[in-house]
Amino acid sequence: MNLAEHNIAYRRPDLYDALTRDSTTAATCQRLIDQYGTTGSAGRILDLGCGTARDLAAFAGSHDRVGVDLQPALIAYARDQHPELDLRVGDLRTIRLGRAFDTILCLGNTLAYLHPNDEIRAAFATFAAHADPGTLLIIVTQTAPTLIAAPTRSRVETAGIHAEVSTEHSWDARTQIATVHRTWRLDNGATETDRIQRRVLFPRELELYATLAGFLPAALFTDPRNHAGPLNGSTGHFIARYNPTAP
Repeated sequence: MNLAEHNIAYRRPDLYDALTRDSTTAATCQRLIDQYGTTGSAGRILDLGCGTARDLAAFAGSHDRVGVDLQPALIAYARDQHPELDLRVGDLRTIRLGRAFDTILCLGNTLAYLHPNDEIRAAFATFAAHADPGTLLIIVTQTAPTLIAAPTRSRVETAGIHAEVSTEHSWDARTQIATVHRTWRLDNGATETDRIQRRVLFPRELELYATLAGFLPAALFTDPRNHAGPLNGSTGHFIARYNPTAP
Protein backbone atom coordinates (compact mmCIF):
# COMPACT_ATOMS: atom_id res chain seq x y z
CA MET A 1 0.00 0.00 0.00
CA ASN A 2 1.95 3.00 -1.30
CA LEU A 3 -0.23 5.96 -0.40
CA ALA A 4 2.51 8.48 -1.15
CA GLU A 5 2.52 7.41 -4.79
CA HIS A 6 -0.98 8.80 -5.22
CA ASN A 7 -0.99 11.84 -2.90
CA ILE A 8 1.46 14.73 -3.03
CA ALA A 9 0.71 15.60 0.59
CA TYR A 10 2.10 12.25 1.70
CA ARG A 11 5.24 12.80 -0.37
CA ARG A 12 5.61 16.24 1.21
CA PRO A 13 4.89 15.96 4.96
CA ASP A 14 5.46 19.69 5.39
CA LEU A 15 2.72 20.32 2.84
CA TYR A 16 0.45 17.86 4.67
CA ASP A 17 0.94 19.84 7.88
CA ALA A 18 0.39 23.16 6.14
CA LEU A 19 -2.82 22.04 4.43
CA THR A 20 -4.28 20.80 7.74
CA ARG A 21 -2.97 23.51 10.05
CA ASP A 22 -6.50 24.76 10.78
CA SER A 23 -7.79 21.30 11.68
CA THR A 24 -9.95 21.10 14.80
CA THR A 25 -9.72 17.30 15.01
CA ALA A 26 -7.60 17.19 18.17
CA ALA A 27 -9.88 19.63 20.00
CA THR A 28 -12.93 17.62 18.92
CA CYS A 29 -11.31 14.41 20.15
CA GLN A 30 -10.53 16.00 23.51
CA ARG A 31 -14.20 16.96 23.93
CA LEU A 32 -15.24 13.41 23.01
CA ILE A 33 -12.83 11.98 25.58
CA ASP A 34 -14.27 14.32 28.21
CA GLN A 35 -17.82 13.29 27.29
CA TYR A 36 -17.50 9.57 26.60
CA GLY A 37 -14.31 8.47 28.33
CA THR A 38 -14.22 6.62 31.63
CA THR A 39 -10.84 7.75 32.99
CA GLY A 40 -11.45 11.50 33.13
CA SER A 41 -8.56 12.14 30.72
CA ALA A 42 -7.07 10.76 27.52
CA GLY A 43 -4.65 8.70 29.63
CA ARG A 44 -2.53 6.35 27.55
CA ILE A 45 -3.10 7.26 23.89
CA LEU A 46 -2.51 5.17 20.77
CA ASP A 47 -2.92 6.99 17.44
CA LEU A 48 -3.10 4.51 14.56
CA GLY A 49 -2.42 6.32 11.31
CA CYS A 50 -0.87 9.27 13.11
CA GLY A 51 0.58 10.92 9.98
CA THR A 52 2.75 13.85 11.04
CA ALA A 53 1.57 13.32 14.65
CA ARG A 54 0.28 16.85 15.10
CA ASP A 55 -3.02 15.65 16.56
CA LEU A 56 -1.23 13.29 18.94
CA ALA A 57 1.14 16.04 20.06
CA ALA A 58 -1.84 18.21 21.00
CA PHE A 59 -2.59 15.89 23.93
CA ALA A 60 0.17 17.42 26.01
CA GLY A 61 -1.52 16.34 29.25
CA SER A 62 -0.76 12.71 28.48
CA HIS A 63 2.77 11.46 29.08
CA ASP A 64 2.13 8.15 27.31
CA ARG A 65 1.49 8.85 23.63
CA VAL A 66 2.27 6.32 20.92
CA GLY A 67 1.78 6.99 17.22
CA VAL A 68 1.92 4.47 14.38
CA ASP A 69 1.88 5.10 10.64
CA LEU A 70 2.54 2.95 7.60
CA GLN A 71 4.55 5.63 5.82
CA PRO A 72 8.20 5.96 6.90
CA ALA A 73 8.53 9.48 5.49
CA LEU A 74 5.68 10.76 7.66
CA ILE A 75 7.11 9.10 10.77
CA ALA A 76 10.59 10.52 10.07
CA TYR A 77 9.11 14.00 9.73
CA ALA A 78 6.96 13.53 12.84
CA ARG A 79 9.95 12.39 14.92
CA ASP A 80 11.80 15.54 13.93
CA GLN A 81 8.83 17.76 14.79
CA HIS A 82 7.77 15.95 17.98
CA PRO A 83 10.75 14.18 19.59
CA GLU A 84 8.81 13.76 22.83
CA LEU A 85 6.45 11.22 21.23
CA ASP A 86 6.90 7.47 20.78
CA LEU A 87 6.46 7.15 17.01
CA ARG A 88 6.73 3.94 15.02
CA VAL A 89 6.33 2.64 11.48
CA GLY A 90 3.65 -0.03 11.45
CA ASP A 91 0.64 -1.49 9.67
CA LEU A 92 -2.83 -0.93 11.10
CA ARG A 93 -3.82 -4.42 10.01
CA THR A 94 -1.07 -6.32 11.80
CA ILE A 95 0.76 -4.26 14.41
CA ARG A 96 0.80 -5.62 17.96
CA LEU A 97 2.50 -3.55 20.65
CA GLY A 98 1.76 -5.98 23.46
CA ARG A 99 0.04 -3.43 25.68
CA ALA A 100 -3.26 -1.61 26.13
CA PHE A 101 -4.28 2.04 26.01
CA ASP A 102 -7.06 4.17 27.50
CA THR A 103 -7.79 5.96 24.21
CA ILE A 104 -7.32 4.65 20.67
CA LEU A 105 -7.50 7.14 17.80
CA CYS A 106 -7.88 6.31 14.10
CA LEU A 107 -8.29 9.67 12.40
CA GLY A 108 -7.84 11.34 9.03
CA ASN A 109 -9.59 8.65 6.98
CA THR A 110 -6.90 6.12 7.91
CA LEU A 111 -9.48 3.32 8.07
CA ALA A 112 -10.83 4.30 4.64
CA TYR A 113 -7.56 3.30 2.98
CA LEU A 114 -8.38 -0.32 3.80
CA HIS A 115 -10.74 -1.55 1.08
CA PRO A 116 -11.44 -5.32 1.44
CA ASN A 117 -13.72 -6.46 4.26
CA ASP A 118 -11.07 -8.75 5.75
CA GLU A 119 -8.64 -5.84 6.08
CA ILE A 120 -11.25 -3.79 7.90
CA ARG A 121 -11.87 -6.71 10.26
CA ALA A 122 -8.12 -6.92 10.80
CA ALA A 123 -8.03 -3.24 11.76
CA PHE A 124 -10.76 -3.73 14.35
CA ALA A 125 -8.86 -6.74 15.69
CA THR A 126 -5.88 -4.41 16.13
CA PHE A 127 -8.06 -1.95 18.03
CA ALA A 128 -9.24 -4.75 20.32
CA ALA A 129 -5.72 -6.08 20.84
CA HIS A 130 -4.70 -2.73 22.35
CA ALA A 131 -7.82 -2.16 24.47
CA ASP A 132 -8.74 -2.75 28.09
CA PRO A 133 -12.39 -2.85 29.19
CA GLY A 134 -13.58 0.75 28.96
CA THR A 135 -10.99 1.86 26.40
CA LEU A 136 -12.42 4.60 24.19
CA LEU A 137 -12.13 4.21 20.41
CA ILE A 138 -12.49 7.30 18.20
CA ILE A 139 -12.57 6.84 14.44
CA VAL A 140 -12.86 9.61 11.86
CA THR A 141 -13.59 8.12 8.45
CA GLN A 142 -15.70 8.50 5.34
CA THR A 143 -19.28 7.36 5.94
CA ALA A 144 -20.86 8.61 2.70
CA PRO A 145 -19.60 9.41 -0.80
CA THR A 146 -18.87 12.99 -1.78
CA LEU A 147 -21.35 13.60 -4.57
CA ILE A 148 -20.19 16.72 -6.38
CA ALA A 149 -20.83 16.65 -10.12
CA ALA A 150 -18.65 19.52 -11.27
CA PRO A 151 -14.91 19.92 -10.66
CA THR A 152 -13.89 22.38 -7.98
CA ARG A 153 -10.89 24.68 -8.24
CA SER A 154 -8.75 26.34 -5.61
CA ARG A 155 -5.47 28.16 -5.19
CA VAL A 156 -2.74 26.78 -2.90
CA GLU A 157 0.02 29.04 -1.60
CA THR A 158 1.81 27.24 1.23
CA ALA A 159 4.91 25.21 2.10
CA GLY A 160 6.65 26.45 -1.03
CA ILE A 161 3.81 25.25 -3.25
CA HIS A 162 2.18 27.76 -5.62
CA ALA A 163 -0.48 26.01 -7.67
CA GLU A 164 -3.95 25.94 -9.13
CA VAL A 165 -5.69 22.78 -7.92
CA SER A 166 -8.62 21.07 -9.65
CA THR A 167 -10.55 18.38 -7.76
CA GLU A 168 -13.13 15.87 -9.00
CA HIS A 169 -14.96 13.06 -7.20
CA SER A 170 -16.19 9.69 -8.46
CA TRP A 171 -18.11 6.90 -6.74
CA ASP A 172 -18.30 3.15 -7.31
CA ALA A 173 -21.37 1.89 -5.46
CA ARG A 174 -20.50 -1.77 -5.95
CA THR A 175 -17.10 -1.55 -4.26
CA GLN A 176 -18.03 1.41 -2.03
CA ILE A 177 -14.88 3.20 -3.17
CA ALA A 178 -14.91 6.99 -3.37
CA THR A 179 -12.09 8.41 -5.48
CA VAL A 180 -10.66 11.91 -5.36
CA HIS A 181 -8.99 12.97 -8.61
CA ARG A 182 -6.84 16.02 -7.98
CA THR A 183 -4.54 17.88 -10.38
CA TRP A 184 -1.94 20.37 -9.18
CA ARG A 185 -0.79 22.83 -11.87
CA LEU A 186 2.24 24.47 -10.35
CA ASP A 187 3.33 27.96 -11.32
CA ASN A 188 6.71 26.57 -12.41
CA GLY A 189 4.96 24.56 -15.14
CA ALA A 190 5.06 21.19 -13.41
CA THR A 191 1.95 19.06 -12.86
CA GLU A 192 1.22 16.66 -9.99
CA THR A 193 -1.72 14.26 -10.04
CA ASP A 194 -3.41 12.66 -7.03
CA ARG A 195 -5.72 9.66 -7.12
CA ILE A 196 -6.98 8.99 -3.61
CA GLN A 197 -9.27 5.99 -3.12
CA ARG A 198 -11.22 5.54 0.10
CA ARG A 199 -13.61 2.82 1.19
CA VAL A 200 -16.85 4.27 2.45
CA LEU A 201 -18.12 2.53 5.58
CA PHE A 202 -21.79 3.23 6.10
CA PRO A 203 -22.99 3.77 9.68
CA ARG A 204 -24.44 0.30 10.20
CA GLU A 205 -21.26 -1.25 8.84
CA LEU A 206 -19.13 0.66 11.32
CA GLU A 207 -21.38 -0.42 14.16
CA LEU A 208 -21.22 -4.06 13.05
CA TYR A 209 -17.44 -4.19 12.69
CA ALA A 210 -17.07 -2.55 16.09
CA THR A 211 -19.56 -4.84 17.81
CA LEU A 212 -17.97 -7.97 16.38
CA ALA A 213 -14.62 -6.81 17.77
CA GLY A 214 -16.02 -6.28 21.27
CA PHE A 215 -16.75 -2.54 21.14
CA LEU A 216 -20.07 -0.96 22.12
CA PRO A 217 -20.99 1.95 19.82
CA ALA A 218 -21.61 5.17 21.74
CA ALA A 219 -22.08 7.85 19.06
CA LEU A 220 -21.80 8.62 15.36
CA PHE A 221 -22.11 12.10 13.89
CA THR A 222 -20.91 14.22 10.98
CA ASP A 223 -21.34 17.59 12.71
CA PRO A 224 -19.15 17.89 15.84
CA ARG A 225 -21.51 20.60 17.11
CA ASN A 226 -24.58 18.35 16.90
CA HIS A 227 -24.03 14.72 17.89
CA ALA A 228 -27.72 13.86 17.61
CA GLY A 229 -28.38 15.55 14.29
CA PRO A 230 -28.78 14.02 10.82
CA LEU A 231 -25.73 12.59 9.08
CA ASN A 232 -25.50 15.24 6.39
CA GLY A 233 -21.74 15.18 5.83
CA SER A 234 -19.45 12.61 4.25
CA THR A 235 -17.00 12.32 7.15
CA GLY A 236 -18.20 10.60 10.30
CA HIS A 237 -16.92 10.65 13.87
CA PHE A 238 -17.54 7.23 15.42
CA ILE A 239 -17.10 6.59 19.15
CA ALA A 240 -17.20 3.23 20.90
CA ARG A 241 -16.06 1.66 24.18
CA TYR A 242 -14.39 -1.70 24.54
CA ASN A 243 -16.60 -4.18 26.39
CA PRO A 244 -15.64 -7.71 25.31
CA THR A 245 -18.09 -9.35 27.71
CA ALA A 246 -21.18 -7.57 26.35
CA PRO A 247 -23.75 -9.93 24.78
